[in-house]
Amino acid sequence: MSDGRLNHRYRALDVPVPGGTLRAGVWEPTDAAPGAPTVLLVHGVTASHLAWPFVVDRLPGVRVIAPDLRGRGRSNGIEGAAGMAAHADDLATLLDAVGVDRAVVVGHSMGGFVSVVFAHRHPERVSRLLLVDGGLPLDVPSGLSADELVAGILGPTAARLSMRFADVGEYLEFWRRHPAFAAAWTAELEEYLAYDLVDDGAGAFRPATSYATTADDTVDMNTGTALPEALAGLRHPTRVLTAPRGLQDDPPGLYAPEYLAGVLEAFPEVTHERIDGVNHYTIVMSPDGAAVVATAVREELAAAATTA
Repeated sequence: MSDGRLNHRYRALDVPVPGGTLRAGVWEPTDAAPGAPTVLLVHGVTASHLAWPFVVDRLPGVRVIAPDLRGRGRSNGIEGAAGMAAHADDLATLLDAVGVDRAVVVGHSMGGFVSVVFAHRHPERVSRLLLVDGGLPLDVPSGLSADELVAGILGPTAARLSMRFADVGEYLEFWRRHPAFAAAWTAELEEYLAYDLVDDGAGAFRPATSYATTADDTVDMNTGTALPEALAGLRHPTRVLTAPRGLQDDPPGLYAPEYLAGVLEAFPEVTHERIDGVNHYTIVMSPDGAAVVATAVREELAAAATTA
C-alpha cells in the first residue's frame, strides 16, 4: 500500500463515537521537526480515507489525519443517522483521540460541507479551511424528493452503491471503464478501490457506503439547516478549489462558472481558484491534481503558522 510511504509512517486508528467506531488513517512524517504541522483531510460522499495518499505523498514533514466518515469504509458499521453535524462532531472526537487541538482542515466534495459545519460547531479546532470541489451550496432545484436529489447530484455514482460484484477484480474492471479515470489509472487508485469493497453477506461484494447513508447526507447538505447556518457564520479563512469537469469527466463540473460567480459574490471573504485539467475525482486522486492540492495545503499551513 502506498499510504504516503515515501515520507510518512501510516497507521490505522479506531475511535469510539456515538453508535460505533470511527476508522481513521494517521500518517506520521518520518522526518518531522518539533512542532510539525497537522492537517485534517475529509473525504467525499462515497469515498474513504484512502482517497488521500496521492496528496499525503506530497506533504513531507506534515502529520496527516483522515477519517472514514461514518457509514463509509471501515466506519460503515456505525449505527444511527449521519448528517453534517454528526460528521462534524466525529471529527472533533477524532482530533481529541490523536491529541490535536487545532488543524488546517481540507475537505473534498461532501467532505467540504462537513468541514464547513465542523468549523462552525467547533471553531477552536480549525485554523483555516481548504475546500476542494465542495463546501459551497450546489445548484439544485427545490422541492425534489431524496431519491431525485441524489440522482440529480450523483447520478451513476449513487446507482453503483446498489450493484454487486463477484470479487475485487470485477470491481476494478468496472472502474477501469469509468470516464473519470480513463487517463489517470494508478496503483494508489487500485488500493483505494479494493479497500472500498466489502462482503455483502450473500456471496458477493458491494461498495462499503450504503445508499441510505448517501441519501441522508445528500439531503442534509442540500436542504438541511447545518450548512446554511455554518456558511452564514463563517469566520475562518476559507479557500476553494474547483474542477472544470464533473463525476463523469463532464463539463462544467459541480460548479458552473456563472453559478459559482453568484455564490462567491454572496461570500466575498472566500477565495477561489479553478484548477484546469482535472475532474471531480482526479483533483485529489491523481498525481497532477494531488500536486495542486498539496501545494495549496502547504500554503494554508504557512498562513496558519504566521497567525498562530
